[in-house]
Amino acid sequence: MTRTWQGPSALERLAILRRTRSVAIVGASPKPERASYFVATYLLADSPYRVYFVNPREREILGRPVYPSLDALPEVPDIVDVFRRHEDLPAVLEQTEQVGARVLWLQLGSWHEEVARDAEAAGITVVMDRCLKIEHARFHGGLHLAGFNTGVISSKRQLPA
Repeated sequence: MTRTWQGPSALERLAILRRTRSVAIVGASPKPERASYFVATYLLADSPYRVYFVNPREREILGRPVYPSLDALPEVPDIVDVFRRHEDLPAVLEQTEQVGARVLWLQLGSWHEEVARDAEAAGITVVMDRCLKIEHARFHGGLHLAGFNTGVISSKRQLPA
């Protein structure tokens, strides 16, 4: 598949993250091996964001309540961070539009040009095929080769001591 859609630049993604106050993780999982769990633990520990979990089959993740849908959240999230199958993305966009969220963020490996075009036509900013955790860490000096915060910011690979 040829990709024709162009998403926000690095500076535009940084601006999105700077103005964000809340994130809803749609498709949040209580399983530590899932990407959504990894992103959730990072955001809770290393970001200033209010983080909400959305999954109709779960009640609690990481000791926090899980909401069945975006419209059940106590506020409209700034970013809807999506961990759902490709075929579910149009329905997630519909919910995003209904609640009035302004950013739809599709995780690594998730690319849906029709959803992106429809979202942008509705005034929603779209980021696709990018991890919110990686982007946040990258812009805030916490990204190491393996994705962990080493406390060292360098363009050189660290050699073993």
